[in-house]
Amino acid sequence: MILRSLLAATGLLCCTLPALADGEVQKLITPADKARLDKYGETRKAALAEAKAGDPAEVKQLDALLAKPLVAFSDKDLTGTWRCRTIKAGGLSPLVIYGWFKCKVTDDGSGWRLEKTSGSQRTKGRFFDDGEKRSIYLGSAYVNSDPAKPYGNGPRTDQVGYAFRNSASEWRIEFPAPYYESKLDILEFKR
Repeated sequence: MILRSLLAATGLLCCTLPALADGEVQKLITPADKARLDKYGETRKAALAEAKAGDPAEVKQLDALLAKPLVAFSDKDLTGTWRCRTIKAGGLSPLVIYGWFKCKVTDDGSGWRLEKTSGSQRTKGRFFDDGEKRSIYLGSAYVNSDPAKPYGNGPRTDQVGYAFRNSASEWRIEFPAPYYESKLDILEFKR
């Protein structure tokens, strides 16, 4: 009876702990980026609160994006070309939504890789499973045609975020506490 109660309590505790990615991403992620993901919820909340003071038309766009239900990644292949744009929430300005640029997703056999191929601010990196409806992105920021440094080269270029899918033709990455300008960057993708 006591053993059964302990097992039930252990099972309940395990169900209430946050789901964390394991495996390769845990070996690669820097301590600074792990800390950013650990504070993702509070960072996101603060950034979105600041964003509400932005241009009402842009706030409406952001609210519409974030209100879309999340769907699983497992039943869709993200490879191919995408339109992508950056949304900066909180920080230097309450809210900035940039125009659309080009991104591409490839699969090298070990998983999806992302590269933003146009615009001055770019990213290059890869995704790691983190549950059915979320992935972790580890990448490197770079400018224009400068070569991207490998992930792990320091806070100026390292990027970490959670990716969420809304439909077969829409998804996003949310970057908590990016190095420059904002409290939360959102890279939105559409086909």
